[in-house]
Amino acid sequence: MSRLHRINELILRELSNVLHTRFRDVATGITFTEVSVLPDLRSAHVYYAVLGDAMARHEADKFLEEIKGELRTRVFKQVILKYTPALSFHYDDSMIRGNRTLAILDELDTKGEFKNQHKENEEE
Repeated sequence: MSRLHRINELILRELSNVLHTRFRDVATGITFTEVSVLPDLRSAHVYYAVLGDAMARHEADKFLEEIKGELRTRVFKQVILKYTPALSFHYDDSMIRGNRTLAILDELDTKGEFKNQHKENEEE
């Protein structure tokens, strides 16, 4: 496991900890999914998912921008690095894409497409 990967995991853990202890009431529907620190350690991309609709996502965007400075201060009192990375937040839509893929697979399964494909592969 590379040093950068360990740093990403450590920052992710600390961000989640601060978010769900300090901002517990407001941040119940927000989950940090990944952190990607650039190799120069000066900036970090933080990916998050939100339970709810587009309005919940908008509120989460606004909330994270408001608390960005406090998150950065609190996290980097615990995580000591040569530089304190600037945080930028990005919505992670992988859960939505995954659910869409599962829905398509379920639809194909109910139509019998998987069974037909499986039989054709066995005959070859």
